[in-house]
Amino acid sequence: MIRSIQIDPAFPYYRSRSPESVAEELKLAGYGTVHIFVTNECAVDRTLVMALRRQDIEVWALTLGNGTFVTSHLPTGWQQWRMGLLKKVDDGYTRLSPFCREYVAWKKQALARLVATVPFDGLEIAEPYLPEWNGLESGTYGDIGPHAQREFEREYGAAIPDLRDPSAPTYYAKQPELYGKWVEFRVRGVNRYVAEMINGAGGVREARPGIRIATWTLAIDAGPDSLAKLRELQGNDAVSMARAVKPDVHYLQTHWPDWGRADLPPSYVRGYKPFIESLRAANPQLPIGIQTDIGSAKRMIRSRAWLDSFEQEVRLLGCETWTAYEYQLGGALYDEAPRLLWAVKFGTDSAVLSFHKRISKPDAMTLRFAVRTGSRVLELQPSRLHTDGNRLFLYGVKLPEHSCELGVQGVCDTPELLHFPPAKTNRCDAYQWIFLA
Repeated sequence: MIRSIQIDPAFPYYRSRSPESVAEELKLAGYGTVHIFVTNECAVDRTLVMALRRQDIEVWALTLGNGTFVTSHLPTGWQQWRMGLLKKVDDGYTRLSPFCREYVAWKKQALARLVATVPFDGLEIAEPYLPEWNGLESGTYGDIGPHAQREFEREYGAAIPDLRDPSAPTYYAKQPELYGKWVEFRVRGVNRYVAEMINGAGGVREARPGIRIATWTLAIDAGPDSLAKLRELQGNDAVSMARAVKPDVHYLQTHWPDWGRADLPPSYVRGYKPFIESLRAANPQLPIGIQTDIGSAKRMIRSRAWLDSFEQEVRLLGCETWTAYEYQLGGALYDEAPRLLWAVKFGTDSAVLSFHKRISKPDAMTLRFAVRTGSRVLELQPSRLHTDGNRLFLYGVKLPEHSCELGVQGVCDTPELLHFPPAKTNRCDAYQWIFLA
């Protein structure tokens, strides 16, 4: 099974450190694939992509399909691309209409340029769905804006059903035939949008022949009608999307009513079996992955043990891969003291130690170093220390020319850089030893 993880380089945990240290930390964590969250298609850290590839990690560009968190890179007039919702929503996310031809053309060009200039191994359009699971009740329902209205009328010669007023003659619950057309229109609209990005003239596959493609759709454990409800409420249909796009892998994204649960067991993915079976029946050769969330809300931060159990559940379902949002949100970085995993010496006077997580700036008053050869232990006094993410550099030490063990004590982590900074700092109080050739 391929272990993969999502990262968003905008988080503080990844800033003020070298791309090489980020790549090494993820490699030491056992990830063979990294999905880089692209919030701005026009500004991607190419050096990070190259650093990950040098670690033999496959790198995917993960971009959002139903909107954006930042708008500074969008062209003049982009405001006309917005989705229309039942009510005004101000949650920091700008939803853009897949029925807006100008937006589709811009997005396709932006993605084509991205894969042509940055050596990603793959590209995926995550969250290509229409809002929202409970949108008809909450008001976060769309797209009912002018772009969707115009396209629906062009296809069906009728106005969209009324979704607000139960007394209206065209209220959706009173017009099952019209509403059925509306549901199908939304599904086709989402699929057509993603297919155009990937397969359309001037799109991603034309810009980078051979690049790998992943499609994403939601999954939810909401009873026997889960597939039909997602199709109706959010225009999401995994089978028809895969048929339209012809991806190399398809991800089932855990929906927020599931991932937001504090008591969510790793076995929740068993409830996604109907989604998996429908994909398998339509395309037995298509690899399937499951995406989960490990810490977007403080109440549901998932531990390392939880994630290990989740991986086992995904394996038992017969899926080929999994991924999680987002590496530094997981409980392992909150709960564990830095663990020394790798070291190398340079000559006899310097060495670099690599830990499983980011470490704090060195404090010569609390850190202790030693070398051990057989039963003999000798303390070291480096003349200079330097950190770079998960790496600790020692300079001016007297190391034996032959092999030995190098030990360190007192290394601390960086809780202030986590998304929900905890009160405690994790410190390795006992010596940790590692072999040096």
